[in-house]
Amino acid sequence: MSLFSTAINNLDGTPANLSNFDGQVVLVVNVASKCGLTPQYTGLEEMQKHYAGRGFTVLGVPCNQFMEQEPGSADEIQTFCSTTYGVTFPLLEKVDVNGENQHPLYAELTKSTDAEGHTGEVRWNFEKFLIGRDGSITRFGPLVTPEDPALVAAIDAAL
Repeated sequence: MSLFSTAINNLDGTPANLSNFDGQVVLVVNVASKCGLTPQYTGLEEMQKHYAGRGFTVLGVPCNQFMEQEPGSADEIQTFCSTTYGVTFPLLEKVDVNGENQHPLYAELTKSTDAEGHTGEVRWNFEKFLIGRDGSITRFGPLVTPEDPALVAAIDAAL
């Protein structure tokens, strides 16, 4: 199964065409508006602007599974992200990243292991999965900020 053939909607409910990102470098991040890590949106947007011209995009995936820190509707999430952080990268529908109703995209992503040896369930908001042009997945924990040298180096290498 290709990650980019996974069915998922955009935040506005229209079908997302992930195949548009096949062959690019994509950073998938489960996001939340009411989390202590929410300021990472600033770095993610800076990353989007810096690398977009080189075949890179951030994909934000809202999730409300961690202490209900993304309770908003699609409209509320979109408004918050655009007005508070100036987010221009694509936001997908709010999904479960763990558990019985885990979205198939995350069922594939969570098979990867991060630098600390963690595999399986997403641990918290803002866990990051870097998908290379070749489909390889590099996983980063929630506390790895967009500015972290390890993440930046991985993106540079993938591009």
